[in-house]
Amino acid sequence: MKVQKKNLAGEVVFQYEGRILHRGQNSIQLEALFNREDMQLINVVLKKGDRFVETFYTDRWYNIFAIHDRDDETLKGWYCNIGKPAVLEADTVSYVDLALDLWVNPEGAQWVLDEEEFNSLEIDREDRIQACRALSELQEAFKSKRPPA
Repeated sequence: MKVQKKNLAGEVVFQYEGRILHRGQNSIQLEALFNREDMQLINVVLKKGDRFVETFYTDRWYNIFAIHDRDDETLKGWYCNIGKPAVLEADTVSYVDLALDLWVNPEGAQWVLDEEEFNSLEIDREDRIQACRALSELQEAFKSKRPPA
C-alpha cells in the first residue's frame, strides 16, 4: 500500500510503502519502516528501520503512528498528524497534512508541534476549527495513555 502525504494544493510531498495490517470501514492500519536517517524527536531518536504502526481514518482529522524501536520493539511513543481525513483507494492511502502534530511518549507526556506553521497556513475557518478539535480530541484520549481506537 502506498502512503501519500499531500500539501494544501494536493501535491504529494512525501511518499512511501506500507503493509496492510487491518482494514476497517473507516480506517486502515499499516506497518511501515522508518526510511530516513536517524533524527532526534523531543526525547527519543527515530532510527532508520524503526517500525511504525500507522492508523489512518476517513472520518477523523488525524492519523496516529505508534513507533517501535528497530532493535528491541520498545514503544517509543505516538506521533499524530493533524490533517484532513484520509482518502483510501485500492492501493493508496493519502491525506492532506495541516502541519500541526502531537507527540505522546509512553508515559503520557504530550508535546504539540509546529503550531506556528499551522497558524500561518492559509486555510478556511472551518478547516482550522476541525484541526483544533482533532488536536483536542487526541490530547484528551491520550490522557489515559492510550491512543483512540
